[in-house]
Amino acid sequence: MASPPRSTTSVAALLVGSLTLALAACSLAPEYKVPPSPVAAQYKTIGPWISAQPTDQLSRTGWWKIYGDTQLDDLEQRLLANNTDLAAALSHYQQAQAFVDQLSSALYPKLSASAVPQRDRQSDNRPLRSGGPNDYNSVTLGGEVDYDLDLWGRVRDSVAAGKDEAQASKADLASVQLSLQVQLADNYIRIRGLDQQTELLTETVKAFAQALQLTQTRHGGGISSGLDVSRAQTQLSSAKSQLSQNLAQRALIEHAIAVLVGASASEFTLAEQTTPIPLPVIPTGVPSTLLQRRPDIAAAERRVAEANAKIGVARAAYFPSITLSAQGGVQSSQYAQLLTAPNFLWAVGPQLVQYVFDGGLRKAQLKEAKEATAEAGARYRGVVLSAFQQIEDNLSLLADLGTALGQQRDAADAAQHSVDLALNLYKQGAVGYLDVVQAQTAALDAQRSVLDVQTRQLSANVQLIHALGGGWSSEELASSSAAPELVNASGGEAKTN
Repeated sequence: MASPPRSTTSVAALLVGSLTLALAACSLAPEYKVPPSPVAAQYKTIGPWISAQPTDQLSRTGWWKIYGDTQLDDLEQRLLANNTDLAAALSHYQQAQAFVDQLSSALYPKLSASAVPQRDRQSDNRPLRSGGPNDYNSVTLGGEVDYDLDLWGRVRDSVAAGKDEAQASKADLASVQLSLQVQLADNYIRIRGLDQQTELLTETVKAFAQALQLTQTRHGGGISSGLDVSRAQTQLSSAKSQLSQNLAQRALIEHAIAVLVGASASEFTLAEQTTPIPLPVIPTGVPSTLLQRRPDIAAAERRVAEANAKIGVARAAYFPSITLSAQGGVQSSQYAQLLTAPNFLWAVGPQLVQYVFDGGLRKAQLKEAKEATAEAGARYRGVVLSAFQQIEDNLSLLADLGTALGQQRDAADAAQHSVDLALNLYKQGAVGYLDVVQAQTAALDAQRSVLDVQTRQLSANVQLIHALGGGWSSEELASSSAAPELVNASGGEAKTN
């Protein structure tokens, strides 16, 4: 068997050698280390919560189900399916994924093909014309392969930076999703609190109407003065005004919920419910686990890694860029017998490009990359510190509001007892109606305060879940190409009811 031509052997050897060098190429990016941040051994505030065990963490999907409310669950599912901000965040993440694919394409050879059939005419006055026909055919078929050897890791560091940014975008998407879910849950809790206040004010209006009728009857009998009637009428009108204001506030929150679930505020209605929502116990875990359970922390950390990889890209610019090219094809002035040996042509060889002078461009780019890494590290530490603050804030709120709720209930009970005593004494003529009005006002304020503290405590409970990451885990970033656990605009797991 005949040995291959010397030229073919040389080309093959050159390709193998180049690929070997490329595979052995090193990255010029610094060794990446997660920026250090202060993490306490335990949370400062002590209150009604438990330290989570690995088996009792918040659910990654459907954390709001701990409140046991089917209407809230329905709204959260509609948010996942229809929210416009979530759809926009998903599209942004998919853009980042597409950009990674663009960067990754540079890891592979580029293959191109061309076909150039044409009819040519030479100028009669062409300089140095050496004869030949004035009119002739020219047909060329060819192909070209170009491969960046990436000896200094420029391409691979660019791909690594792109993947880090895609993972950060995925964490951003999770942050947007969690924030919207928390916003919806918080609005729902507020509207349920307003429903309870509406029920209280409705009953109060009825009671005040009966009190007005009592004073009018006594006034008709000459027992009470007209002043008592006026005071009773004022009390009733004030309660009606509070009820109207409460309904107006509820309408605004209902409109906000409509936008969150992707519905028109003009067509959306949320049925009133007055059943109290129980306060669930939330497993907080230990502070060290928070770094893996907050998507915004994960996003900030991935952007530090991205900036670190870009230092390698900037350093690689100091070294020559080497591209291996191979071209081949056929060319002839005749279409007949185009694919014959005499018409073949080829060229192979590396291309080396190196800046000789750039006016300090590469030095400035490297400094920019290093400072960008320092900035990303500082922002990461800031996000971590803010996360611990949010947890301590809501733990303190839960503890203090729990104490305040018990005290306010005692105040409401005492105020109601005062109302009962005042009414009995008034009927006996022992006190004036002013005492009744003052007792009723104090009782209503105390009862509304009870409902307000309950709502604020539940809101702090929801915000604590937000601060803890809502059951999210950084393990979800293990594969940046994996589909995020949410519903996109075209449908998905959750369905709109």
